[in-house]
Amino acid sequence: MNSLLLAAIGIAMLLAGYFLYSRYLGSRVYRLNARLRTPAHEFQDGVDFVPTNKYVLWGHHFTSVAGAAPIVGPAVAVIWGWLPAFLWVTLGTVFFAGMHDLGALWASIRNRGQSIGTLSGRYIGARGRNLFLVVIFLLLLMVNTAFAVVIGGLLVNTPTAVIPVWGAILVALLIGQAIYRWKLNLVAVSVIGVVALYSLIILGDNAPVVLPETVMGLSAEAFWVLVLFLYAGVASMLPVWMLLQPRDYINGLQLFIGLGILYVSVLIASPEIVAPAMNSNVPEGTPSLVPLLFVTIACGAISGFHGIVSSGTSAKQLDKETDARFVGYFGAVGEGLLALGSIIAATAGYRTLADWEAVYSAFNQGGVAAFVEGGGAIVNAGLGIPASLSATILATMAVLFAATTMDTGVRLQRYVVQEAVGLAGKRIGTVLATVIVLAFGLGLSFSISTDGAGGMRIWPLFGTTNQILAGLTLSIVAVMLMRKRRSPLPALVPLVFVFSMSVAAAIVQVGQFYSDGDWLLLGLDVVILVAALWVIVEAVGSMARARREPADEEDPVDAEPAVER
Repeated sequence: MNSLLLAAIGIAMLLAGYFLYSRYLGSRVYRLNARLRTPAHEFQDGVDFVPTNKYVLWGHHFTSVAGAAPIVGPAVAVIWGWLPAFLWVTLGTVFFAGMHDLGALWASIRNRGQSIGTLSGRYIGARGRNLFLVVIFLLLLMVNTAFAVVIGGLLVNTPTAVIPVWGAILVALLIGQAIYRWKLNLVAVSVIGVVALYSLIILGDNAPVVLPETVMGLSAEAFWVLVLFLYAGVASMLPVWMLLQPRDYINGLQLFIGLGILYVSVLIASPEIVAPAMNSNVPEGTPSLVPLLFVTIACGAISGFHGIVSSGTSAKQLDKETDARFVGYFGAVGEGLLALGSIIAATAGYRTLADWEAVYSAFNQGGVAAFVEGGGAIVNAGLGIPASLSATILATMAVLFAATTMDTGVRLQRYVVQEAVGLAGKRIGTVLATVIVLAFGLGLSFSISTDGAGGMRIWPLFGTTNQILAGLTLSIVAVMLMRKRRSPLPALVPLVFVFSMSVAAAIVQVGQFYSDGDWLLLGLDVVILVAALWVIVEAVGSMARARREPADEEDPVDAEPAVER
């Protein structure tokens, strides 16, 4: 099949989801109303609660939820063939991810900007909330530690990306000042920021930064892991307008330019997809497509991490409730476009089927390396951009997204620590909570050896944990809709599918970990599985009570006609 046709079909499906299905969700299911006073205005503090232009907020939200996962997952999952990955990414984005992310935003906005963990206490119960927080903490620990390893490896393997990656921080700081302090025109600031970022990419391509084999007694990869955690800790304590928002915003623009370069290259070169639609010749040891496909591709189809971001940071910055459709649903569409690009790069970026099979010689092969290599080849063939510069652009794009996710992940994990301490009737400061988060992250990273790669130790649990959390988030949205006497089906259908697939995958992994004698992963998998099943039982009970009990009083704004601007 020609990659151009696949790209056209996929893009059309994703855009139709935004222009049609998200409008239905916004007006009929969630009843978004621009007259509602959002938490960003009600609790404005200049640090976490900051009313934000919807385009800037979309950039923060999108790049925070995207990270490396929508690149890695699809580029691994094509080992089963490109068709299952394509269908899950497109249909999952339209009917699952978009409504999940929008629903989590809506749920938080209607509850004073509270996180999804706190909402579980109100709508499911105290026991469900405590178990919910355990799952969230473990998921964030996986994200932060694993992404640090991914970024460190890319900075070592693609030294041309070092200057643009770290230079982007300075660009973001200046953009934050220009928007909020100097009140400059957003369009002009955006253009200057993008030019500066791509100038850094060209500079980096001509001036690669190669670290010595050991730095301060650590390997180059381990040194980058340490620096990344220290940076993320400092960044997570700064006001969101100073670094987090502008960094994510400029990265969002950079991603769409990078995707534009990739898709235009597909349009010009029109490479054939060399991978099979359904791969019947999978390498030995490859697990079955069902249920593993639906946890291998998490971000890019539906992801529980998105619910944490939606309710943890984005809901605190939403200027109007109606902006939630653009920020939440279109944020999921942006990630779907990235996942679609990853599928095309990993299947059409090779000359022959034999070349592709050489890369996908075992399960969990491919990933970011296949995206950068295959995408670079397509860009080189389509636009004639030198292979080295093409690889630098794509590697920088991958690193910047992983880094912004790590920034947000550390901030969110700090929120979880503060929330858990608050449940015990105590208070803990921002600095101390951040130190605790960094201690857990660095402790796991260096728990096995000095290479800093310990975070990958529990990464095999990410897919199932992430999708289980998505199901739990959908259960809260469903309970809220039932209590308001609105149709819960848009939440219940994805809830049943995603939760059943992720629990089935977790059970498969339990057997695998047991046969491998991997007692750490086995124990963690069992804890997550038991916690998730317990929460879902509590949620089912809450749904039954919601049907029997009187309906919740509607918010006053819901008594008025819904308004969208």
